Amino acid sequence: MKYGYARVSTVQQDLKAQLQTLEKEGCEKIYSEKFTGTKTDRPEFKKLLSMLKDGDTLVITKLDRFARSTGDAIKTIKTLFEKGVKVHVLNMGIIENTSTGRLIFNIMSSFAEFERDMIVERTQEGKAIAKQRGDFREGRPKKYSKKQIEHALGLLDNRSYKEVENMTGISKSTLIREKRNSYN
Repeated sequence: MKYGYARVSTVQQDLKAQLQTLEKEGCEKIYSEKFTGTKTDRPEFKKLLSMLKDGDTLVITKLDRFARSTGDAIKTIKTLFEKGVKVHVLNMGIIENTSTGRLIFNIMSSFAEFERDMIVERTQEGKAIAKQRGDFREGRPKKYSKKQIEHALGLLDNRSYKEVENMTGISKSTLIREKRNSYN
């Protein structure tokens, strides 16, 4: 049987492109999840690995969807080869259980891990530079100004949360959090 695996790192990312690619590739069963690749405890991936048996094929779109750590990738591929499972990484080809196939896989896994490490390093460097600015704030910028929040909280004196939400566009949960923070 041909199984597919699709993964994105955050809940905001979309799996659609990977799922469509795996369907076009003829995968009969596709497992997918929104879970960081830096963790080895990916529930859907674990479930998929337990399902695979001799003669099955595991299809993934790119190597970094499979594993980010070279050690983890090598361990997983070795386990799959021992079960008699073929692995097809669409942007690389079929990984063969031969000396050359394992060498190429190991090299490509190392590159995937290197790429991930470089992204983390560049992100940290950018953050360090940004922190030198006086106006640096960690996290996402505030959606509403202090003045907008104060106005919305003032409206709550004689209106319901729903009415204020409809008038201002500021969600009830944001209003409740801001109201609680203004009393602390």
